[in-house]
Amino acid sequence: MKLADIARELELEELTPKDTDENAIEIVRGYASYLLSDVLSHAPEGGILITLQVHLNVLAVASHAGLAAVIFAGGRQPGDDVLAKAVEEDIALYSSTKDTFAIVGRLYVLGVKGNA
Repeated sequence: MKLADIARELELEELTPKDTDENAIEIVRGYASYLLSDVLSHAPEGGILITLQVHLNVLAVASHAGLAAVIFAGGRQPGDDVLAKAVEEDIALYSSTKDTFAIVGRLYVLGVKGNA
């Protein structure tokens, strides 16, 4: 599913606006975790991460893992330093008021699967 479609369907707040071509990125895999070492080991390249953590290390891990986007659950909002780094690293950031379980469930229904 296209990143722009995911954002619309989940009513995500777009924190790092992307141009039209970047929003056309196809997302087929996702991962949810709060342990960044777990994300490094298991998150799918080109996928989307759902997390509660909003600090700079999330961006370092997302970049290293080759993730396309991060959704911050529970209404969490990263600081300006994180937003700036995301733009620099070309990683789309979103926020949702929904909890992780609800976000992952909706993604699954939309066709975004895990690594299994």
